[in-house]
Amino acid sequence: MRIGIVCPYSFDVPGGVQNHIIDLAEALIGLGHQVSVLAPADEDAPLPPYVVPAGRAVPLPYNGSVARIAFGPVSTARVRRWINRGEFDVLHVHEPLTLSLSLLAVLSARGPVVATFHTAMTRSRALAAAQGLLQIVLERITARIAVSALARKVQVEHLDGGAVEIPNGVTVAKFADAVPLDGWPGECEPGSGGTLGFLGRFTEPRKGFPLLRDAFVTLAPHRPGLRLLVAGPGEADDLYGQFPPELRDRVTFLGLVSEPDKARMLRSVHLYVAPNTGGESFGMILTEAMAAGTTVVASDLDAFRRVLDSGRAGRLFPVGDATALSRTLAELLDDPAARAELSACGDEVVAGFDWPVVARRVLEVYAAAIEATDGRVIDQEWAELR
Repeated sequence: MRIGIVCPYSFDVPGGVQNHIIDLAEALIGLGHQVSVLAPADEDAPLPPYVVPAGRAVPLPYNGSVARIAFGPVSTARVRRWINRGEFDVLHVHEPLTLSLSLLAVLSARGPVVATFHTAMTRSRALAAAQGLLQIVLERITARIAVSALARKVQVEHLDGGAVEIPNGVTVAKFADAVPLDGWPGECEPGSGGTLGFLGRFTEPRKGFPLLRDAFVTLAPHRPGLRLLVAGPGEADDLYGQFPPELRDRVTFLGLVSEPDKARMLRSVHLYVAPNTGGESFGMILTEAMAAGTTVVASDLDAFRRVLDSGRAGRLFPVGDATALSRTLAELLDDPAARAELSACGDEVVAGFDWPVVARRVLEVYAAAIEATDGRVIDQEWAELR
Protein backbone atom coordinates (compact mmCIF):
# COMPACT_ATOMS: atom_id res chain seq x y z
CA MET A 1 0.00 0.00 0.00
CA ARG A 2 1.20 3.53 -0.81
CA ILE A 3 0.52 5.71 2.23
CA GLY A 4 0.88 9.47 2.55
CA ILE A 5 1.01 10.86 6.10
CA VAL A 6 0.74 14.58 6.87
CA CYS A 7 2.06 16.18 10.05
CA PRO A 8 0.76 19.67 10.90
CA TYR A 9 3.59 20.54 13.30
CA SER A 10 7.22 21.31 12.52
CA PHE A 11 9.80 18.54 12.65
CA ASP A 12 12.34 21.18 13.70
CA VAL A 13 10.94 20.99 17.25
CA PRO A 14 10.13 17.58 18.79
CA GLY A 15 6.63 16.87 20.06
CA GLY A 16 4.15 14.13 20.77
CA VAL A 17 2.36 14.25 17.41
CA GLN A 18 5.65 14.29 15.49
CA ASN A 19 6.95 11.30 17.45
CA HIS A 20 3.66 9.46 16.90
CA ILE A 21 3.93 9.99 13.14
CA ILE A 22 7.57 8.86 12.99
CA ASP A 23 6.84 5.70 14.93
CA LEU A 24 3.71 4.94 12.90
CA ALA A 25 5.58 5.46 9.61
CA GLU A 26 8.39 3.15 10.68
CA ALA A 27 5.96 0.51 11.92
CA LEU A 28 4.09 0.62 8.59
CA ILE A 29 7.36 0.43 6.65
CA GLY A 30 8.33 -2.54 8.81
CA LEU A 31 5.08 -4.22 7.79
CA GLY A 32 6.02 -3.82 4.11
CA HIS A 33 4.20 -0.63 3.07
CA GLN A 34 5.51 2.43 1.18
CA VAL A 35 5.24 5.56 3.30
CA SER A 36 5.93 9.24 2.67
CA VAL A 37 5.51 11.87 5.41
CA LEU A 38 5.00 15.57 4.66
CA ALA A 39 5.81 17.98 7.49
CA PRO A 40 6.84 21.60 8.10
CA ALA A 41 10.64 21.66 8.30
CA ASP A 42 13.60 23.57 6.87
CA GLU A 43 14.95 22.14 3.64
CA ASP A 44 18.33 21.40 5.23
CA ALA A 45 16.93 19.88 8.46
CA PRO A 46 18.17 16.37 9.31
CA LEU A 47 15.12 14.20 8.64
CA PRO A 48 14.37 10.49 8.20
CA PRO A 49 14.51 9.46 4.51
CA TYR A 50 10.74 9.06 4.29
CA VAL A 51 10.01 12.65 5.46
CA VAL A 52 9.52 15.40 2.86
CA PRO A 53 10.12 18.93 4.23
CA ALA A 54 7.41 21.48 3.39
CA GLY A 55 9.29 24.61 4.42
CA ARG A 56 9.82 26.68 7.52
CA ALA A 57 7.03 26.88 10.10
CA VAL A 58 5.73 29.82 12.13
CA PRO A 59 4.64 29.73 15.81
CA LEU A 60 0.92 29.74 16.64
CA PRO A 61 -0.65 29.59 20.15
CA TYR A 62 -2.64 26.34 20.33
CA ASN A 63 -4.21 24.26 23.15
CA GLY A 64 -2.27 26.03 25.90
CA SER A 65 1.04 25.64 24.09
CA VAL A 66 2.76 26.96 20.96
CA ALA A 67 2.54 24.95 17.73
CA ARG A 68 4.87 25.56 14.80
CA ILE A 69 2.78 25.27 11.63
CA ALA A 70 2.87 26.06 7.91
CA PHE A 71 -0.05 27.62 6.00
CA GLY A 72 -0.73 29.80 2.95
CA PRO A 73 -0.39 29.68 -0.85
CA VAL A 74 3.18 28.38 -0.90
CA SER A 75 2.33 25.59 1.53
CA THR A 76 -0.79 24.75 -0.49
CA ALA A 77 1.28 24.38 -3.66
CA ARG A 78 3.78 22.12 -1.91
CA VAL A 79 1.01 19.93 -0.51
CA ARG A 80 -0.57 19.50 -3.94
CA ARG A 81 2.77 18.65 -5.62
CA TRP A 82 3.48 16.05 -2.94
CA ILE A 83 0.03 14.47 -3.33
CA ASN A 84 0.35 14.42 -7.13
CA ARG A 85 3.73 12.73 -7.06
CA GLY A 86 2.82 10.27 -4.32
CA GLU A 87 -0.24 8.70 -5.98
CA PHE A 88 -1.21 7.42 -2.56
CA ASP A 89 -3.75 4.70 -1.94
CA VAL A 90 -4.73 6.53 1.22
CA LEU A 91 -3.91 9.89 2.75
CA HIS A 92 -3.55 9.98 6.55
CA VAL A 93 -3.67 13.47 8.07
CA HIS A 94 -3.12 14.34 11.71
CA GLU A 95 -4.96 17.14 13.53
CA PRO A 96 -6.78 18.33 10.37
CA LEU A 97 -8.50 21.20 12.20
CA THR A 98 -5.19 22.94 12.89
CA LEU A 99 -4.37 25.69 10.37
CA SER A 100 -1.47 23.84 8.81
CA LEU A 101 -0.54 21.22 6.23
CA SER A 102 -3.08 18.61 7.31
CA LEU A 103 -6.01 20.94 6.66
CA LEU A 104 -4.51 21.88 3.29
CA ALA A 105 -4.02 18.22 2.41
CA VAL A 106 -7.66 17.41 3.17
CA LEU A 107 -8.79 20.23 0.90
CA SER A 108 -6.40 19.06 -1.85
CA ALA A 109 -7.09 15.32 -1.63
CA ARG A 110 -9.47 13.55 -3.97
CA GLY A 111 -9.11 9.99 -2.70
CA PRO A 112 -9.69 8.32 0.67
CA VAL A 113 -8.64 10.46 3.66
CA VAL A 114 -8.12 9.13 7.18
CA ALA A 115 -7.77 11.73 9.93
CA THR A 116 -6.31 11.23 13.40
CA PHE A 117 -7.40 13.56 16.20
CA HIS A 118 -4.91 13.76 19.07
CA THR A 119 -6.37 16.44 21.32
CA ALA A 120 -9.63 16.80 23.19
CA MET A 121 -9.92 20.44 22.17
CA THR A 122 -13.16 21.23 20.35
CA ARG A 123 -11.93 24.22 18.31
CA SER A 124 -8.93 26.39 17.67
CA ARG A 125 -9.56 30.15 17.89
CA ALA A 126 -8.83 30.61 14.22
CA LEU A 127 -11.21 27.89 13.09
CA ALA A 128 -13.94 29.12 15.42
CA ALA A 129 -14.13 32.09 13.07
CA ALA A 130 -14.17 29.87 9.98
CA GLN A 131 -17.14 27.55 10.43
CA GLY A 132 -17.65 27.07 6.70
CA LEU A 133 -14.09 25.89 6.20
CA LEU A 134 -14.39 23.59 9.20
CA GLN A 135 -17.45 21.90 7.73
CA ILE A 136 -15.80 21.45 4.33
CA VAL A 137 -12.78 19.79 5.95
CA LEU A 138 -14.90 17.40 8.00
CA GLU A 139 -17.02 16.42 4.99
CA ARG A 140 -13.92 15.46 2.99
CA ILE A 141 -12.62 13.05 5.65
CA THR A 142 -13.47 9.42 4.89
CA ALA A 143 -12.64 7.89 8.28
CA ARG A 144 -11.62 9.26 11.67
CA ILE A 145 -9.29 7.95 14.36
CA ALA A 146 -9.15 9.33 17.90
CA VAL A 147 -6.18 8.52 20.11
CA SER A 148 -8.24 8.54 23.30
CA ALA A 149 -11.76 8.31 24.63
CA LEU A 150 -11.72 12.06 25.29
CA ALA A 151 -10.66 12.85 21.73
CA ARG A 152 -13.38 10.52 20.46
CA LYS A 153 -15.95 12.20 22.69
CA VAL A 154 -15.18 15.52 20.98
CA GLN A 155 -15.89 13.90 17.60
CA VAL A 156 -19.27 12.62 18.74
CA GLU A 157 -20.46 15.65 20.69
CA HIS A 158 -18.94 18.59 18.79
CA LEU A 159 -17.81 17.52 15.31
CA ASP A 160 -20.84 15.63 14.02
CA GLY A 161 -19.31 12.20 13.73
CA GLY A 162 -17.74 9.24 15.44
CA ALA A 163 -14.21 7.91 15.36
CA VAL A 164 -12.37 4.65 15.86
CA GLU A 165 -10.41 4.83 19.10
CA ILE A 166 -6.82 3.71 18.47
CA PRO A 167 -4.30 4.81 21.10
CA ASN A 168 -0.88 6.28 20.59
CA GLY A 169 1.66 3.53 20.17
CA VAL A 170 5.05 3.06 21.77
CA THR A 171 8.06 1.12 20.52
CA VAL A 172 8.37 -0.98 23.65
CA ALA A 173 11.73 -2.57 22.84
CA LYS A 174 13.36 0.84 22.32
CA PHE A 175 12.63 1.80 25.92
CA ALA A 176 12.96 -1.60 27.55
CA ASP A 177 16.43 -2.14 26.09
CA ALA A 178 17.78 1.36 26.82
CA VAL A 179 20.82 1.69 29.09
CA PRO A 180 20.44 4.10 32.05
CA LEU A 181 22.53 7.27 32.03
CA ASP A 182 25.90 6.96 33.72
CA GLY A 183 25.56 7.20 37.49
CA TRP A 184 21.77 6.87 37.49
CA PRO A 185 19.39 6.03 39.08
CA GLY A 186 21.54 5.28 42.14
CA GLU A 187 20.34 3.74 45.39
CA CYS A 188 16.79 3.96 46.68
CA GLU A 189 17.11 3.11 50.34
CA PRO A 190 13.93 3.59 52.40
CA GLY A 191 13.91 6.96 54.10
CA SER A 192 16.94 8.24 52.22
CA GLY A 193 17.52 7.88 48.49
CA GLY A 194 15.60 7.68 45.26
CA THR A 195 15.45 9.48 41.91
CA LEU A 196 12.41 11.29 40.53
CA GLY A 197 12.02 12.13 36.85
CA PHE A 198 10.14 14.75 34.81
CA LEU A 199 10.15 15.26 31.05
CA GLY A 200 8.46 18.22 29.41
CA ARG A 201 8.29 22.00 29.25
CA PHE A 202 8.69 22.92 32.92
CA THR A 203 7.53 26.50 32.26
CA GLU A 204 4.20 25.38 30.77
CA PRO A 205 1.52 25.65 33.49
CA ARG A 206 -0.55 22.64 32.45
CA LYS A 207 2.48 20.36 32.74
CA GLY A 208 2.32 20.93 36.50
CA PHE A 209 6.04 21.10 37.25
CA PRO A 210 5.57 23.44 40.25
CA LEU A 211 3.70 20.62 41.98
CA LEU A 212 6.68 18.31 41.59
CA ARG A 213 9.05 21.08 42.63
CA ASP A 214 7.07 21.68 45.82
CA ALA A 215 6.93 17.97 46.59
CA PHE A 216 10.67 17.65 46.06
CA VAL A 217 11.41 20.66 48.27
CA THR A 218 9.21 19.12 50.97
CA LEU A 219 10.83 15.68 50.83
CA ALA A 220 14.48 16.49 50.11
CA PRO A 221 15.48 17.84 53.56
CA HIS A 222 14.37 14.55 55.12
CA ARG A 223 15.79 12.31 52.37
CA PRO A 224 19.48 13.20 51.86
CA GLY A 225 19.84 10.91 48.84
CA LEU A 226 16.79 12.14 46.94
CA ARG A 227 17.53 13.49 43.44
CA LEU A 228 15.48 15.00 40.61
CA LEU A 229 16.24 14.47 36.91
CA VAL A 230 14.55 16.90 34.49
CA ALA A 231 14.59 16.87 30.68
CA GLY A 232 12.89 19.13 28.16
CA PRO A 233 13.06 22.62 26.66
CA GLY A 234 13.92 25.65 28.76
CA GLU A 235 16.82 27.47 30.33
CA ALA A 236 18.83 25.86 33.12
CA ASP A 237 18.91 29.06 35.18
CA ASP A 238 15.11 29.27 35.07
CA LEU A 239 14.86 25.73 36.41
CA TYR A 240 17.49 25.92 39.13
CA GLY A 241 16.17 29.31 40.26
CA GLN A 242 12.98 27.60 41.41
CA PHE A 243 14.83 25.62 44.11
CA PRO A 244 16.47 26.69 47.38
CA PRO A 245 20.26 27.07 46.93
CA GLU A 246 20.99 24.16 49.24
CA LEU A 247 18.99 21.75 47.04
CA ARG A 248 20.15 22.80 43.59
CA ASP A 249 23.02 20.31 43.45
CA ARG A 250 20.47 17.53 43.80
CA VAL A 251 18.59 18.66 40.67
CA THR A 252 20.01 17.73 37.25
CA PHE A 253 18.75 19.37 34.05
CA LEU A 254 19.41 17.56 30.76
CA GLY A 255 17.72 20.10 28.48
CA LEU A 256 16.24 18.85 25.23
CA VAL A 257 17.09 15.19 24.68
CA SER A 258 17.10 12.95 21.62
CA GLU A 259 14.72 10.02 21.42
CA PRO A 260 17.46 7.54 22.42
CA ASP A 261 18.44 9.74 25.36
CA LYS A 262 14.79 10.09 26.37
CA ALA A 263 14.61 6.32 26.67
CA ARG A 264 17.84 6.34 28.73
CA MET A 265 16.47 9.11 30.94
CA LEU A 266 13.30 7.13 31.67
CA ARG A 267 15.43 4.12 32.60
CA SER A 268 17.41 6.34 34.99
CA VAL A 269 14.72 7.14 37.57
CA HIS A 270 12.88 5.17 40.23
CA LEU A 271 9.67 7.13 39.79
CA TYR A 272 8.52 8.99 36.70
CA VAL A 273 6.20 11.84 37.77
CA ALA A 274 3.49 13.34 35.52
CA PRO A 275 1.93 16.16 37.60
CA ASN A 276 -0.09 17.61 34.71
CA THR A 277 -3.09 19.75 35.62
CA GLY A 278 -5.19 19.40 32.44
CA GLY A 279 -5.32 19.61 28.65
CA GLU A 280 -4.25 15.98 28.15
CA SER A 281 -6.19 13.63 25.88
CA PHE A 282 -3.87 10.64 26.21
CA GLY A 283 -0.52 10.47 28.01
CA MET A 284 2.23 9.31 25.66
CA ILE A 285 4.98 9.81 28.21
CA LEU A 286 3.20 7.40 30.56
CA THR A 287 3.34 4.56 28.02
CA GLU A 288 7.00 5.35 27.36
CA ALA A 289 7.82 5.25 31.07
CA MET A 290 5.94 1.95 31.45
CA ALA A 291 7.84 0.55 28.47
CA ALA A 292 11.08 1.53 30.22
CA GLY A 293 9.96 -0.46 33.26
CA THR A 294 9.74 2.67 35.41
CA THR A 295 7.08 3.13 38.07
CA VAL A 296 4.68 5.94 37.15
CA VAL A 297 3.09 8.52 39.46
CA ALA A 298 0.53 10.69 37.70
CA SER A 299 -2.24 13.22 38.24
CA ASP A 300 -5.67 11.64 38.35
CA LEU A 301 -6.70 13.09 34.99
CA ASP A 302 -9.25 11.06 33.05
CA ALA A 303 -6.78 10.49 30.19
CA PHE A 304 -4.03 9.33 32.55
CA ARG A 305 -6.42 7.09 34.48
CA ARG A 306 -7.38 5.32 31.27
CA VAL A 307 -3.77 4.76 30.22
CA LEU A 308 -2.81 3.48 33.68
CA ASP A 309 -5.79 1.11 33.86
CA SER A 310 -7.46 3.05 36.68
CA GLY A 311 -4.29 3.04 38.76
CA ARG A 312 -3.37 -0.63 38.37
CA ALA A 313 -0.31 0.23 36.26
CA GLY A 314 0.68 3.47 38.02
CA ARG A 315 -0.12 5.41 41.17
CA LEU A 316 -2.59 8.31 40.79
CA PHE A 317 -2.85 11.37 43.04
CA PRO A 318 -5.45 14.19 43.13
CA VAL A 319 -4.90 16.81 40.44
CA GLY A 320 -3.08 19.89 41.73
CA ASP A 321 -2.44 18.49 45.22
CA ALA A 322 1.28 18.86 46.01
CA THR A 323 0.79 17.49 49.53
CA ALA A 324 -0.79 14.29 48.20
CA LEU A 325 2.00 14.02 45.64
CA SER A 326 4.65 14.31 48.38
CA ARG A 327 2.94 11.59 50.38
CA THR A 328 2.61 9.30 47.36
CA LEU A 329 6.25 9.73 46.38
CA ALA A 330 7.48 9.00 49.91
CA GLU A 331 5.32 5.88 50.15
CA LEU A 332 6.58 4.43 46.88
CA LEU A 333 10.22 5.34 47.46
CA ASP A 334 10.05 3.41 50.72
CA ASP A 335 8.24 0.40 49.23
CA PRO A 336 10.23 -1.42 46.52
CA ALA A 337 7.66 -4.23 46.41
CA ALA A 338 4.89 -1.78 45.53
CA ARG A 339 7.07 -0.23 42.82
CA ALA A 340 7.81 -3.67 41.39
CA GLU A 341 4.12 -4.59 41.33
CA LEU A 342 3.15 -1.39 39.54
CA SER A 343 5.96 -1.85 37.02
CA ALA A 344 4.90 -5.44 36.33
CA CYS A 345 1.32 -4.31 35.70
CA GLY A 346 2.74 -1.57 33.48
CA ASP A 347 4.51 -4.20 31.37
CA GLU A 348 1.19 -5.96 30.78
CA VAL A 349 -0.68 -2.78 29.94
CA VAL A 350 1.94 -1.30 27.62
CA ALA A 351 2.08 -4.48 25.50
CA GLY A 352 -1.25 -3.39 24.02
CA PHE A 353 0.33 -0.09 22.97
CA ASP A 354 3.29 -1.64 21.12
CA TRP A 355 3.51 -0.09 17.65
CA PRO A 356 3.18 -3.27 15.55
CA VAL A 357 -0.10 -3.95 17.38
CA VAL A 358 -1.34 -0.37 16.92
CA ALA A 359 -0.21 -0.12 13.27
CA ARG A 360 -2.25 -3.16 12.29
CA ARG A 361 -5.35 -1.51 13.72
CA VAL A 362 -4.58 1.65 11.71
CA LEU A 363 -4.24 -0.47 8.55
CA GLU A 364 -7.75 -1.82 9.17
CA VAL A 365 -9.06 1.76 9.09
CA TYR A 366 -7.12 2.44 5.87
CA ALA A 367 -8.70 -0.61 4.25
CA ALA A 368 -12.18 0.48 5.32
CA ALA A 369 -11.59 4.00 3.95
CA ILE A 370 -10.37 2.66 0.61
CA GLU A 371 -13.36 0.33 0.39
CA ALA A 372 -15.73 3.19 1.24
CA THR A 373 -14.43 5.35 -1.62
CA ASP A 374 -13.92 2.39 -3.97
CA GLY A 375 -10.85 4.09 -5.41
CA ARG A 376 -12.88 7.01 -6.78
CA VAL A 377 -11.44 10.42 -7.55
CA ILE A 378 -14.09 12.76 -6.17
CA ASP A 379 -13.32 15.84 -8.27
CA GLN A 380 -12.55 14.75 -11.83
CA GLU A 381 -11.87 18.32 -13.03
CA TRP A 382 -9.20 18.75 -10.35
CA ALA A 383 -7.73 15.34 -11.24
CA GLU A 384 -7.37 16.38 -14.90
CA LEU A 385 -5.68 19.65 -13.94
CA ARG A 386 -3.02 17.88 -11.94
